[in-house]
Amino acid sequence: MEQQEIRYRKGDIIELNIIDHAERDKCFGKTTEGMGVMVSGILAPGDRVSAQVYKVKSRYLEAKAIEVLEASPDRVEPVCPVFGSCGGCKWMHVSYEAQLRYKHKKVTDSLAHIGGFENPEVLPVLAAPDALHYRNKVEFSCSNMRYLLQSEIDSDQLAKPKTFALGFHAPGNFEKVLDLDTCYLAKECMNRVLNAVRDFALERGLAPYAAKAHEGYLRNLMLRYSERYDQLMVNIVTSWYDAALMQALKEQLEVAMPEQQMTLLNNVTTRKNTVAVGEQEYVISGEGFVTERLGDLDFRISANSFFQTNTRQAETLYDQIIAVGGITPEDTVYDLYCGTGTITLYLARHCKQAIGIEVVESAVKDAEMNAELNGLANTVFFQADLKNFHAMQEALEPYAKPRIIVTDPPRAGMHPKALDTMLKLQPDRIVYVSCNPDNLARDGKEIAARGYRMSSAQPVDMFPQTNHIETVACFERVG
Repeated sequence: MEQQEIRYRKGDIIELNIIDHAERDKCFGKTTEGMGVMVSGILAPGDRVSAQVYKVKSRYLEAKAIEVLEASPDRVEPVCPVFGSCGGCKWMHVSYEAQLRYKHKKVTDSLAHIGGFENPEVLPVLAAPDALHYRNKVEFSCSNMRYLLQSEIDSDQLAKPKTFALGFHAPGNFEKVLDLDTCYLAKECMNRVLNAVRDFALERGLAPYAAKAHEGYLRNLMLRYSERYDQLMVNIVTSWYDAALMQALKEQLEVAMPEQQMTLLNNVTTRKNTVAVGEQEYVISGEGFVTERLGDLDFRISANSFFQTNTRQAETLYDQIIAVGGITPEDTVYDLYCGTGTITLYLARHCKQAIGIEVVESAVKDAEMNAELNGLANTVFFQADLKNFHAMQEALEPYAKPRIIVTDPPRAGMHPKALDTMLKLQPDRIVYVSCNPDNLARDGKEIAARGYRMSSAQPVDMFPQTNHIETVACFERVG
């Protein structure tokens, strides 16, 4: 190894084979001599590339890909013309079959290497029925600084103005936005609205938001779509309210999409950030929400409430929770991090009582409203901090102890105190839903150390074209 450290220098051009994906959008490869290399670039396992070393470590190198010398058999031509510049789709350059294979390996590797599970039995990934145009929610940003593609930089003429962009932020850049005509993950009706709003803004000279100067009117365009009821929500986020302008936009959208059921909202914010949430909300037309159906349940979704972004795969995910949970009509089930109650209500149809616990007050109110909407009287929702076991114990004292606990924590996983609270409740079975295999493995290791065994791990692909994967893991109490 010492000889290799002497051999490689910053700036060296090396050739290597890419053998796996790595963290932070990088890939991993090895030189002919066996030196490990973390390589940045749009790559796929199976590629042979040339790369330039920019950092030399004692045990590995870091390099940037220069050229793909031999393409991986997994490669395909991306359908999106701005793939690689946008950053929204990390894996559109590989076949969907290969994406599923990579995701299965990621879950397996995390459980084995981080969780310490010996030869974990990870079931085949449940593929999404639609690998494109599957998102029911998209947030576009508006900026006074348009991100220029290399082809535009090389050209003397620009087809679009440099001072207006409506699309996605360029990776790692909070000021510049890549102007988009089409997002291939969004529904077709969303792309029609995107272009109609851009035309409206340019025709009227609406000032796009400047993040650094904190000036400008138009900030975000957030869209939601209900597949079951074909309802579209258009939420314009602005720096102030202009009633006449919103009325004009409403009329223009109705002309552009006369057949589309639509509700138009205007969220207004003065905050110095680019989050598409308003301090005040105005309903310009329609009901101000959309209603989506999962299974035989309806869910009312407001502009700022959480809902799974892939409707069809959300049903698949929830059906897996039911399947591995082994829930019976006599059971009391707890749903931790219940949000607006989608999983809790899905569980309630199969058990005696479903209790949802959530720290965000507005989410609890949405959950209670959804329970009433569906006539489910065997649900209870609590606003509680999972990190405080004694407060939880006191609040839940009137109710039966859970035989089954479902936990669907944020991407960062469960706080150690929240994990301890869950394990102190000693359910027979824990169903852990995770969008981060590493944190599933980390928490799963602690669950196993406290008297449980992992009986199954089922990946569900909610996010085709990206490196994200959801997993439903079941842990059963031993003895």
